[in-house]
Amino acid sequence: EDSALPIGHQQTISKPSVVARMIELLHKNKQPLGKVLEIGTGCGYQAAVLSLLAQEVYSIERVRALHDLARTKLRPFRIANLRLIYGDGIRGLPQAAPFDGIILAAAGLGVPDPLLDQLAIGGRLIAPVSKSETEQQLLLIERVSSHRYQRTALDEVFFVPLQSGVI
Repeated sequence: EDSALPIGHQQTISKPSVVARMIELLHKNKQPLGKVLEIGTGCGYQAAVLSLLAQEVYSIERVRALHDLARTKLRPFRIANLRLIYGDGIRGLPQAAPFDGIILAAAGLGVPDPLLDQLAIGGRLIAPVSKSETEQQLLLIERVSSHRYQRTALDEVFFVPLQSGVI
């Protein structure tokens, strides 16, 4: 069934079709992905899929129990190009930047500036963004130059809220 499922801690795993759509958008012209940052590891499903398409994947989770769950679930697969990080995803991961792709698994009122700053020139960021209290839209942001971004509004979606801090 193509539906979002609860994974605990008031979080969900996204619908498989939405995961596929977001990764397809990130995977520009089917060119190999270099370094990718995922915000919101959840249970690790999307990170595992990304690891098949990118040279390096960094995935940040703010909920310790979910971070530990993803580590436990993914450990048997020994995915060498995947790094799971417990931390505040809104800050990104400046020590590993720039990223060729950034994908958010939670919706904010906008895209946090630190994430835009960590996107490589020519890179793509895919994020659900809240248009109102009840409406969200998938947003594709391409970094055209050091100070210029091209934004394209896409599909209507529904995600859990993007939150700062760690728990």
